[in-house]
Amino acid sequence: MRKQLIAAIVLAVVSSGAQAESKPIRFWNLTVNTITALRMSPAGKQDWGFNQCKNDRDGTVDHDERLRITDVSAGRYDVKLTDKTGRVCIVHNVDVKEGAVFTIEEKQLTDCRK
Repeated sequence: MRKQLIAAIVLAVVSSGAQAESKPIRFWNLTVNTITALRMSPAGKQDWGFNQCKNDRDGTVDHDERLRITDVSAGRYDVKLTDKTGRVCIVHNVDVKEGAVFTIEEKQLTDCRK
């Protein structure tokens, strides 16, 4: 009985770890505007990946909407975004974790141009 209990506990722990790893990385838009393009580059590289907004049905990320991020692994990234007003901003050194949600807030948009 005790071995079965231990085996069940080990299985539950391993399963929960596997579930956490299988969750996608997501972005949560906490800026005031709809985002029309979001590209990521390893911090300091300016090697911008594809437009992640294409992962959304309407191709944009509204305020308070979450977006599934693909083809990106955990690490530190610079995030370049364009909003519906045409403003282009780069947020530096965003910490991205496997299976987690990262946010960008309006107050982080300090490196912008139009």
